[in-house]
Amino acid sequence: CRREEKIKLEATDETEPMLVSTVQAGDPKASMQMIKGFHGVEQGSWRWTMGRFSVTLKTPAGAGERGAALVVKLSVPDPVTQRLKRTTLNASIQNTPVGSATYTTAGEQTFRTDVPPAVLKNEAVTVEFALEPFLAAGTLDGRELGVIFVSASLNTK
Repeated sequence: CRREEKIKLEATDETEPMLVSTVQAGDPKASMQMIKGFHGVEQGSWRWTMGRFSVTLKTPAGAGERGAALVVKLSVPDPVTQRLKRTTLNASIQNTPVGSATYTTAGEQTFRTDVPPAVLKNEAVTVEFALEPFLAAGTLDGRELGVIFVSASLNTK
């Protein structure tokens, strides 16, 4: 006697990935926009960066005329401030510096800078970040470590 196996239907997402102007570190769909310099997602919501990292963001409507605000939510961990005393985050788009910030205390931070319209003419832009200094591989673990990345977004001004 043979039993018939019941077929279990599961929903699948077969939509094409779309570029977004806000990237969350824990969103699997957004991982394709985290171009380089990111370690794996941790606790489903954040990622360590390396000393240099980049993310591609969709340019919001009207940003090519009015500019936009680049907002990055991050955290500077205690080991970074204990060992380095300070770290500076520099951001650039198309080799044009758009902002920097120096962090001397541990904890959650928001990096916010205005981006000029001249670098926002394309459908999407890649924002390059560089930390000076950062923790070399082998300092805390086997990885090069910068800051903890939570999200990045471009918002029309």
